Amino acid sequence: MTDSDPAQLGTILGVWAHPDDEAYLSAGIMAAAVDAGNRVVCVTATRGELGSLDEDRWPLDTLASVREKELEACLAVLGVREHIWLDYPDGGCADVPADEAVGRLVEIMRDVQPDTVLTFGPEGMTWHVDHIAVCEWTTAAYQEAGANGARLLYATHTPEWGEAFLAAINADQVMMTDQAPPTTPADDLALYIQWQGTALDRKYEALRCQHSQVDPFVDSIGEDWYRAFLGEEAFRLP
Repeated sequence: MTDSDPAQLGTILGVWAHPDDEAYLSAGIMAAAVDAGNRVVCVTATRGELGSLDEDRWPLDTLASVREKELEACLAVLGVREHIWLDYPDGGCADVPADEAVGRLVEIMRDVQPDTVLTFGPEGMTWHVDHIAVCEWTTAAYQEAGANGARLLYATHTPEWGEAFLAAINADQVMMTDQAPPTTPADDLALYIQWQGTALDRKYEALRCQHSQVDPFVDSIGEDWYRAFLGEEAFRLP
């Protein structure tokens, strides 16, 4: 059975690699859960200090502070008030001792006691090494500290979304490999929502707070195409 109501997810813990990961994959879910009175906690492993898409506008020596402020503004739009930085190096998560990172997340899970944990799947959505490491850490922490009845969910997309995405966008802009983004048939999803109307507007507003990551992308594909790819949020069981 595929869930479609974020209010039924209980306390949500999202664990992501860089600022903007959380919004692309779960902004609508987070906002709807907060609106329903649920607790939502967001963890970000790095400050994304290497992720400049235009070094003239966003030089690397100040990018970390820029992305901190961008994420703060994004989460404010969504109503998420609890955020934790792990402060690992951008692009260097694979080199962080796994025991150290898993231990940090175990402490967080024991404190938050989430009913639902959202993170990347083993392919990291875009095959980014930081994303893949975060999935490994979060999965191990959940296995050690996940409360009885809690669910771990991996981000994915439907095949239809994947086909439309690859037809409209140069995959080199977002993928870290020549492999396609991971997809899961709708019948096999644990959580699937297609946002529209004001909910989609809110997600778009939240992401547009992250100018250093979003503005160049929107400039390249156009606002209509960009919005078209934001509506789907999909997660599967491990």
